[in-house]
Amino acid sequence: MTLLVVGSVALDSVSTPFGETADALGGSAVHFAVAASLLHPVQVVGVVGDDYPVGELDRLAGRGIDWSGVERVAGESFRWRGKYSYDLQSRETLETRLGVFADFRPRLPAGAENARFLFLGNIDPELQLDVLNQVKQPELVVCDTMNYWIQSKREALLTLLKRVDMLMVNDGEARELSGDWNIHRAGRWILDHGPERVVIKQGEFGALLIERDRTFHVPAYPLEEVFDPTGAGDAFAGGFMGYLARVGSVDTDHLRRAMVYGAAMGSWSVSGFDVKGFEGVTTADVEERVRHFVDLTHIPIAEQIS
Repeated sequence: MTLLVVGSVALDSVSTPFGETADALGGSAVHFAVAASLLHPVQVVGVVGDDYPVGELDRLAGRGIDWSGVERVAGESFRWRGKYSYDLQSRETLETRLGVFADFRPRLPAGAENARFLFLGNIDPELQLDVLNQVKQPELVVCDTMNYWIQSKREALLTLLKRVDMLMVNDGEARELSGDWNIHRAGRWILDHGPERVVIKQGEFGALLIERDRTFHVPAYPLEEVFDPTGAGDAFAGGFMGYLARVGSVDTDHLRRAMVYGAAMGSWSVSGFDVKGFEGVTTADVEERVRHFVDLTHIPIAEQIS
């Protein structure tokens, strides 16, 4: 399998001003895989308890998702419950129950060590390092993290950054990690600590791809209805990595196109609760939405005014 994701497989209960859901499919690996599978087959490594609705995972397997690396052990699955503000820009975590995820030690199934494209979802950086040690010669390694790990496992995270090609975080995480309020300087700080590139997600304001000598920005796709932003960042990562795995290249032009595919996937993610925003979406739909980005962002250069 060319594309591998290691992360959480969870059950989410989400409340927004526009509706709510309980014990729905969630977790970084699930949102990533559902988005990525529209572009390329993906293998998932994670863990669930004996209460998880594995039938729902089996139903999604037909999309090109290999769940064989998801361990099923006795106990309660990882659960998260949260509530969003009216503008969906801030959220309150009401409950987190790690369950079997607390003892998760990623074990790659046979063949997964040969993955060319590896996404390390938002888990303990020590576990991310352990996975990285199990993969032989990945062409691209991208990792995610969060405020909790920045605060509690900073040294391990900094060690990890020296071994990955790209960090993908939101703007708040980039600021906290770097200690700099300016998002562009924060990105440069991250580059100075290991990765060749950093993607900084900015929610409704799009995302930045920061390299040593250039910066690229992709806007968020304009939507009239947004229901649930949970997992949108992971769906962005899925579109980004799924596209790169499909074309088998990580040159600058393809990385920029991958940003657009990521933004397209993020737009479907927020259009429904859990992964329902992707129901009925086809690869042709993805290509059509990507073409819309051309019209959304293209600026013909005017002739020089004398």
